[in-house]
Amino acid sequence: MADRPSFAAFWPEYLSAHRDRRTRAIHYFGTILGVASLLAFLATMNWRFLVAAPIVSYGLAMPSHPLIEGNLPKTFEHPFLSFAADFYMLYLWARGRLAAELARLPYVAGQRRGT
Repeated sequence: MADRPSFAAFWPEYLSAHRDRRTRAIHYFGTILGVASLLAFLATMNWRFLVAAPIVSYGLAMPSHPLIEGNLPKTFEHPFLSFAADFYMLYLWARGRLAAELARLPYVAGQRRGT
C-alpha cells in the first residue's frame, strides 16, 4: 500500500504544480462552478446539477496542467488531498494570503515563481 502523505506534506507539492496564475485562475473558476452546481442540485434536486459538478470543476482544471504547467494533475496521485488543496488554495487566494505561500516554494529552474 502506498504511503499517504499528510496534508501539510502534500500542500507544497500541490502548490508547486500550480505555479502559473492562469492555472490557478482556471482552478478557482472550476471550483466555484462545481460548488454552484452542487448548490443548484440541493436547491432543485435536479440530478443534472449533481452530475455537472465534478464535470465542470475537473473538466476545466485538469487540462490546464499539461497545457499551461507542463505537468499532470495531482488528482491522479492523491485525489482526496488534491480535492482539499483546491479549496485551500481558493481560500488563501480569496484572503490575500496565497502570495506568501508561493514565495515559500523552492526555486525550480524553468518554472516561474507565482506568476
